[in-house]
Amino acid sequence: MPGGSDGQRSLIPDHHNDFSGRAEGTVVQAGYIEQLRIFGAGRAAQEPSQLPPPPRLFTNRRRELAALDELRSQAGPYPLAIVISGPAGVGKTSLAVRWLHGVREHFPDGQLHAHLGAHSADGPTPPEEIIGGFLHAFGLPPEGIPASYGQRVGLYRSVTADRSVAVFLDDAMTAAQVRPLLPAAPRSIVVVTSRSQLAGLRMDGASFLAVSPLDAVDSIGLLGAVVGDRRVAAESAATNELVRLCGGLPIALSVVGARLAARPTRTLSTEVDALRGSAGLASMSLERDHSVQAVFDASYRGLSLVQAELYRWCALHPGAIFGFDVAGVAADRPAAEIDQTLCALVDRNMLTEVADGRFCYHSLLRMHARRMVEAEDPAATRDAVRRRMVEWYLTMAVAADLVLRPTRRRVGAHFRRAAEQPSVVFSDERMALQWLETERRNLVTAVHMSVEHGWDELAWEFCEALWGFFLHLRPYRDWLAIHQVGIPAAQRCGHRTAEARLRVQLAAALTNLERHDEAIEENLRAVRIAEEEHDDLTKAAALSELADSVKGKGDLVGALGYLREANRIRARISTNRAVAVGRRRIGEVLLALGRYPEAEVELRHSITALVALDQAQRARALASLARVYARLGQLSDAQSKLVEAIEITRKLGLARYEAEAVMVQAEVAELAGDLRAAREHYRQAQAVFAEHDDPKAAMIAARLDRLPEK
Repeated sequence: MPGGSDGQRSLIPDHHNDFSGRAEGTVVQAGYIEQLRIFGAGRAAQEPSQLPPPPRLFTNRRRELAALDELRSQAGPYPLAIVISGPAGVGKTSLAVRWLHGVREHFPDGQLHAHLGAHSADGPTPPEEIIGGFLHAFGLPPEGIPASYGQRVGLYRSVTADRSVAVFLDDAMTAAQVRPLLPAAPRSIVVVTSRSQLAGLRMDGASFLAVSPLDAVDSIGLLGAVVGDRRVAAESAATNELVRLCGGLPIALSVVGARLAARPTRTLSTEVDALRGSAGLASMSLERDHSVQAVFDASYRGLSLVQAELYRWCALHPGAIFGFDVAGVAADRPAAEIDQTLCALVDRNMLTEVADGRFCYHSLLRMHARRMVEAEDPAATRDAVRRRMVEWYLTMAVAADLVLRPTRRRVGAHFRRAAEQPSVVFSDERMALQWLETERRNLVTAVHMSVEHGWDELAWEFCEALWGFFLHLRPYRDWLAIHQVGIPAAQRCGHRTAEARLRVQLAAALTNLERHDEAIEENLRAVRIAEEEHDDLTKAAALSELADSVKGKGDLVGALGYLREANRIRARISTNRAVAVGRRRIGEVLLALGRYPEAEVELRHSITALVALDQAQRARALASLARVYARLGQLSDAQSKLVEAIEITRKLGLARYEAEAVMVQAEVAELAGDLRAAREHYRQAQAVFAEHDDPKAAMIAARLDRLPEK
């Protein structure tokens, strides 16, 4: 459920003593605190309220509820962790949600929820992804969330250090998956559900509650709550047999009860016969040999044609969680037309609404739905449904990239279609980035699904369409992964230009990660392909990226040569913006070479040209010109350029570019002898770079270590 807040709490807790203790050290810890100040200043912290709605059908469980109350009352001076374990479908989630809603007033700073996906078709969700979502729920923007695992853990514990929050972690796989998600505050609680015992959490002081299937009395009570007590009492023998067949599993009882409630004239005896006669009952067995295949089959046969179709086809979705829009695409109908159908599937417990307008299957139900689609839909239909959904994600990614990088050259067919039939999907960069971050796992899975089904043109176009997203948020693992399959896909398509451009994109990630030899190899391949294809624009892009790669290895003269060659090409055939950005980069290399007068000329030309073309790049050029003035001893001129650069970056919300300017501020302060100010500026910049695993963070740490205390 979406979170909200009426309060105005600061994101900075009163205590900062609960960092993860990994290799970041005290410098990075200080950087975290400074980052919290940066992103928390003037921003109201959110108090998330993410618990799913209380279960409508909930029977008894008085013993379990009392045990949970007792555990809470005995909590000591540590965050309380409770593991609720038991077989699939036994009602662990319903129990946890019911109890947490009853005690939520004791956790006024928010309630967090995440599905850890232990038995998801896509595999368990990585802890760093969950933590990223939690930090965002507390009000940190995507660009304020660290990229590395250790930094996310530290920041999460810092944010929760003085808060009273309830955290619900559903369907955990291992103790190691849960441990990083434990908050720091003594007044907080974590409730974990799992099919496994997670005994490793005993080392973390966790308490444990085992949940068994419902007994006969409670099973009858649950069935009666769905279909009506009179109807249940009228067929007591059939009721007892239904309860036995359902094995005390609430999910089975709820599904069969919903089916009976939808057909008030159907007898319970008929339902028993249907369950007994279903084939393949043993193929979906749970612990203690309870089988729910027959329950799912019987419920499925009670669906309307449209409901059954949507139930089957959404199971082909590339990721675990999907929204209204893509469900409509799967059904080949407008999203508004399937609203009631999705709601009907939720009401019948065949889908779960995990957030407003977002759905997922129980893992066993998804398995069942996929068996049904294999049995009832020909391969051509299944492929058509998958492709519709994958293409929808690609079309949306294209629309988002057009907002993030409007002037960039593209070569994919989906970009050409978007240019021919423009439409407003995302109103601004923030909206585009939010959608991309929400759907990131689905997008990455869609790339791999494209490769798996031989849709190579879609696979490489995803790489092109996600370029702006990668530049803004720097998810390096996904960046590398999809290019490693996207480049071969472009090769199989015979699209040489696409291959070259994707190699340049891959090289950019490798350069940022300081894997310079690999980056150089990719760039040289791109240059060769561009020359063979007589594609000067791509050649210029590859030369510019190659300059960064060789510069990273210390070859400044070589970098200058590549940049000047690229700019000669761009001056002849490219845009004024590209030329102006090229001059900025040339000026920065000249600065590194100590050729300050030449650097000043290039940077001033770049700044003048970029006034009407790109304010973000103009800010970067201003910061570089300030560095030139600092080297020349013109500290007041340097400071004035930095003030202008920082004003632009803050107005645009560009934290990374602001950090670049702040780092120059630190250098200017150091040259002026103000070591206290230099140290403060370095730490401020370091916090931002550390968010994205940028090697500049380590470089600043080294500078801080060398900086005299006075």
